[in-house]
Amino acid sequence: MVLEKWITPFKRQCFVVAGVSLNMSQLGMVFGYAAILVPQLRKSDSLIPIDEASESWVAALPGFALVLGNLVVPPVMAKFGRRIANIISIVIVLTGWISITLSTGLTLLLIGRFLQGLSVGMGSCLIPIMIGEYTSSTRRGQFSMCMSVIMGLGTLAVHTVGSYYSWKITALVCSTITFFDLIIVILSPESPSWLAAQGRYDECRRVFRLLRTIDEEEELDKMLAKSKELEDAKIIRTGFMVKVKGGFSYINKTITRKEFYKPIFIMVHLFAMGQWAGINVLAPFTVNVIEIIVGKDVNIPLITVAIDIQRIISSLFAVYIIKRIKRRTMLFSTLGLNAAVIFVTAAYVYFKSRGQLPFDHPMIGITLILIHMLSVATGSLPLPYTIAGEIFPLEYRSLSSGISAVFCSINIFVSIKTLPYLFKTIGMHGAYCLYGVILVYCLTIAWFFLPETKDRTLQDIENEFRGKVTYPEDLKSAEPLTVWKSNEEKA
Repeated sequence: MVLEKWITPFKRQCFVVAGVSLNMSQLGMVFGYAAILVPQLRKSDSLIPIDEASESWVAALPGFALVLGNLVVPPVMAKFGRRIANIISIVIVLTGWISITLSTGLTLLLIGRFLQGLSVGMGSCLIPIMIGEYTSSTRRGQFSMCMSVIMGLGTLAVHTVGSYYSWKITALVCSTITFFDLIIVILSPESPSWLAAQGRYDECRRVFRLLRTIDEEEELDKMLAKSKELEDAKIIRTGFMVKVKGGFSYINKTITRKEFYKPIFIMVHLFAMGQWAGINVLAPFTVNVIEIIVGKDVNIPLITVAIDIQRIISSLFAVYIIKRIKRRTMLFSTLGLNAAVIFVTAAYVYFKSRGQLPFDHPMIGITLILIHMLSVATGSLPLPYTIAGEIFPLEYRSLSSGISAVFCSINIFVSIKTLPYLFKTIGMHGAYCLYGVILVYCLTIAWFFLPETKDRTLQDIENEFRGKVTYPEDLKSAEPLTVWKSNEEKA
């Protein structure tokens, strides 16, 4: 009895989110791992010698495999559930880490990196959905922000271990972390939203009441009512051609529904903004960035670890303020700072490389990097994933998340794969200017089309995209969507 009182719904949510977030930490570990793997492979006494071409594939291959993971996971999580899909994702990345640990040649190493990317691709569209479905609307933002913290811890772990031990030992440490994550997810329940969508209403009620308080029964009733409405709307088809025609009709209706295409349009731009804001420069190419901005005559391992620690502190700060600030306010303030520091850094590097600075000191470059990481850790990295867990409708959640995640993965792969080429051709200052332009464009789109989602139930947000504003107080947050309406009327 005492134990039951101690294990509150909030603590159960924390346990479930711990398993989900640890899987998301793979994003930090996998891409942060390149920063310690590639320099060690470059050494003359390396077990696996690499050239410039293979070096770029070692760093960027996970970004390529991300796309496949995005395509695989929607049908898996729709048919077998969020929990099973998460377990599969963890098993795949665990296999990847073990493959790297045992590798003695480039082939097995690349297979391991591919498996890592495949798993991260599955997790990147699965995990925001799971956090949105498992957690209370009032705590959803904070739990989502924890993903940024855990990704930062993942990057810090590989950078710290990799600075003092070999890349094989680092991979072994990551394997151990992944194994513990697998245990947590196995012990976690299935998503109540998925259970409702499958018509398993009794299980849905049981799991929902395990994770939520009595005050949230209204959300449960709305979710069950919506699921039953969708179930009743299904048409039973017998003939093959009738099924085919019905399928095409369903696809045609789906892609023209506001609640389907509007969230995807928004998330494509938010994910692009997140990936071109600089995280794919700061995580996998940390050493290169420090050498160009700060200089080579500094303690690079120490600065690398300091950047990772500052990233975690910034992420914890984001967890604190997400409860107090609206999503749009936080997005535009942090991303505005992000864009500004990118352009300032570009100008600084440009004049530094030409010896035209009136005064220079390593602390100037370090400060610019730290401010850049602050803006990334508090805004561009966590907020797209937070919003992704909130704006997709229940009926199309798996498909919408998968489509958006594919675009996210393409941006990750392209940004990582092209970075060395951009640095060589147009310089770091040119690459940063390009990133800044992309960032400003995506921010403009978000300004006009992104609604406010803070402290609102998933059903209320879905109703807003559909054109049904549930409560009078929601009218103000629905204003950005009127842009769509006016555009449609003009068309």
